Amino acid sequence: MMGVADGMEMARRLGMSRRDFVRSGLGALAVSVLPGCGAEAPTEPPPVAGPRLTARPGEPILEPTIGTSSLGLGTTRDGLLHVPEGYDENTPAPLFVALHGAGGSATNWASYPGRADARGMVLLIPDSRAFTWDLIRGGFGPDVEFLNQALAHTFDRCRIDPARIALGGFSDGASYALSLGVSNGDLFSHLIGYSPGFIQPSDPIVGKPPVFVSHGSQDSVLPVSTTRNVIVPTLRENGYDVTYVEFDGGHEVPAVISETALDWFLGVG
Repeated sequence: MMGVADGMEMARRLGMSRRDFVRSGLGALAVSVLPGCGAEAPTEPPPVAGPRLTARPGEPILEPTIGTSSLGLGTTRDGLLHVPEGYDENTPAPLFVALHGAGGSATNWASYPGRADARGMVLLIPDSRAFTWDLIRGGFGPDVEFLNQALAHTFDRCRIDPARIALGGFSDGASYALSLGVSNGDLFSHLIGYSPGFIQPSDPIVGKPPVFVSHGSQDSVLPVSTTRNVIVPTLRENGYDVTYVEFDGGHEVPAVISETALDWFLGVG
């Protein structure tokens, strides 16, 4: 298991402080390329907390709403829960937690409810508390708290298979998923990063879930070289089983990549 020193070494090898992330642009997606953009960065950083999530799957106590519904946990920024058609309360379902890119929201994952229905998979899509996830804005804080609430909301309503819970994201959401996921390997069985910009682990590091990473070779927003030459090798050197797919394209998640990643998560093919 990777300890504190290993986590610090991973961050050091990346050669990027949080200030470096902001200055270089590697930690954030340019807002102009995302739908629903225009949110402004907060003037104050979020309060720093730990990366650990405490919500765990168990016996549901509430009836789920089949289809897509709002979480009802936030005000201007909230999130969505999609329970697939054919959900069986007696059969534990896989869960995919999807994190949007900078400037985005849960609506950016519009193609995923159909994929969830086809796989009998529950889909949780929270909104970040501000224009992007808190790690790049100063450290783990309100987004961890909200994600924990969203997971508890899901576990209260859906019977989830604890061996099939994936945390994934796109762009800054991918960076957040990888950074948060390595501290919660006892909850997330799989991690998925679509076009990440960095990985910044925090103590403690828990477990070693397998990781799927994809990146477009023509990405002009977050360079593929960071993923290819730093993120993937560093994860592998620290004992993670990483599946890396590089495709001919830009800063995007092509349909074939989504299908490949979800099939990888669910052990199809």
